[in-house]
Amino acid sequence: MSTTMDQIHHIRDMFYRQDKNISEIASETGLNWKTVKKYVDMENFNNPSLTSASSEVHESKLDPFKPLIDEWLLADKLAPRKQRHTAKRVYKRLKDEADGFNCSYRLVALYVKQKKEELRLKRTDGYIPLEHRPGEAQADFGTADFYENGKLHHEAKYLVLSFPFSNGGFLQLNYGENMECLLEGLVVIFEHIGGVPTEIWFDNTRTIVTKVIKGGGRNITERFQRFCEHYRIKPIFMNPESGWEKGNVENKVGYLRRNELVPVPRFDDLTEENKHLLNRCETDMQREHYDDDADRFISELFEEDKARLLPLPSVPFDTALYTSATTDKYGKFTLDAGKHRYSASPALCESIVNLKITSSAVIVMDADMHEVVRHKRLYGDEHERMDWLPYLTHIARKPRSLRNSGIYDMMPQTMQIYMDNCESKERGRVLKVLAELTERTGFASAVKTVDEAVRLNATDPDSLQSLYRRTYADVPLLPPLENKAELPKQKVIPFRNDLKILDAALKKGGAANG
Repeated sequence: MSTTMDQIHHIRDMFYRQDKNISEIASETGLNWKTVKKYVDMENFNNPSLTSASSEVHESKLDPFKPLIDEWLLADKLAPRKQRHTAKRVYKRLKDEADGFNCSYRLVALYVKQKKEELRLKRTDGYIPLEHRPGEAQADFGTADFYENGKLHHEAKYLVLSFPFSNGGFLQLNYGENMECLLEGLVVIFEHIGGVPTEIWFDNTRTIVTKVIKGGGRNITERFQRFCEHYRIKPIFMNPESGWEKGNVENKVGYLRRNELVPVPRFDDLTEENKHLLNRCETDMQREHYDDDADRFISELFEEDKARLLPLPSVPFDTALYTSATTDKYGKFTLDAGKHRYSASPALCESIVNLKITSSAVIVMDADMHEVVRHKRLYGDEHERMDWLPYLTHIARKPRSLRNSGIYDMMPQTMQIYMDNCESKERGRVLKVLAELTERTGFASAVKTVDEAVRLNATDPDSLQSLYRRTYADVPLLPPLENKAELPKQKVIPFRNDLKILDAALKKGGAANG
């Protein structure tokens, strides 16, 4: 029987947080000690499948009975400690009262133990403490505008990771608030500070939490669970409508916006800007903590945070999403519930393509996971990304099928006019030239060249190349000649249109005798 991520998490929690040894864990869980040691020592929790990151979690035989167990354990919070359910009592009640129950005691005991930890039934205080120890963090997203290469990203997102003990914090600008943005941002911050927080407090965002279970439990995505196990992070989730529980990060979100994102940032490259932001956050810690009796700097207290961080794993976690999509007859596919459309290749029409998706890119791959085309990921109101190079390269090999390929219909109008006017025997060469121009400086430059060719009625491929070189070729211009005083003035002889002089010249040359 395969070991679930919940079981793996339980094993590692007992070892790393409860200080139990391998033998104790094996005895308590009923697993072989080699199996326990395997998951205690495991450093790589990347999904073993690269063809799809949306692997389904196998359902447990206990799933239909978990709501009933949750109800019993939740009611225990109002009962005296000695009158609460044990795992054996839960197991016996299920056998006696639940129709169709046919699960092992070990499976029940494992879930009861996990659920009791979630409900904090083993604690006398019965609530999540708001005092944070060094090494603990909180995470949240904020909203801000920024310009990258002159393009406005309106109401984009930024990730903040704060450390309540020291009041230190870091931010990373993002295009959105998806899983890729979250994981990439956290990994960059981890690597910058040289370690991993022991636990991180999160909202019940749909990016992470698929279901808030009655009684306080959470169903989280397998991908996020793998991430937490990979870095040995203990995730803590806020109670619904209890934002005060992570007041430190919410305050930090506002503070960093006012101090680091005003005025609206303008930069050329997001990755480089995020590096600068991390350094500016370090500089910001050189100030007194607002509530420290010893008037220590935040940077001093943050050293205590850093001393408690977990070490970085030896194997990096792949934060990309691996999935697949079906292309239409034009070789295009959609993401984000049909909101955003991307091109693949005409050679991949009406087929399944593999995708690698990061916070900033959508990479199309063939069946062998070789890159076909790479797009900048779409956000917001942008609807389509089209890479013309695969299409032009493809149709250049069989130009006679241009009209029936669907590629012609997607072309800009001036390009259609140009293709209609050029000789049929030249269309293959013309398409190859267009592909070359697209590869060199982008499709927009190819379109602009075609526009000029249509204006001048130049339909051959040589003229197309010549017009392109005139506009885009990197030809150095000669500097203007200086008008120096020592240069002699040239005698200008005015032109006279005298036909008598022309006739005399023609007679002298023998033209009149010819």
